[in-house]
Amino acid sequence: MWKVTTGVLLAALILGPSGARAKTDDVSRTIEVHVKRFAFSPSEVVVKKGETVDIRLVSEDVTHSLALPDFNINKEISKGHPEDVVITPQATGDFQGQCGRFCGSGHGTMKFTIHVTE
Repeated sequence: MWKVTTGVLLAALILGPSGARAKTDDVSRTIEVHVKRFAFSPSEVVVKKGETVDIRLVSEDVTHSLALPDFNINKEISKGHPEDVVITPQATGDFQGQCGRFCGSGHGTMKFTIHVTE
């Protein structure tokens, strides 16, 4: 029973509830997203269900974060320190994200969408 429990726990730690995981060698592609007051560029990305994708976040000005509640992610990004978020979506649909760190008057307009297709 210990091996099964350990395996399940390890899978939960690696995948998270919606397929977010640590960076691995099985990434199919990297999508670079630039973040600045008050936008993500691109603000929308399309990935396939089951595809492991690295979203590389690059801040061009101040500290921001990418909050993706459906993937249990809130990754902070500082200027000069790119961060990687690796996801493997397990469901199709449109998943909304936003900047999770107040960065000025236009903060509320910083939206990000992941479209997951079959």
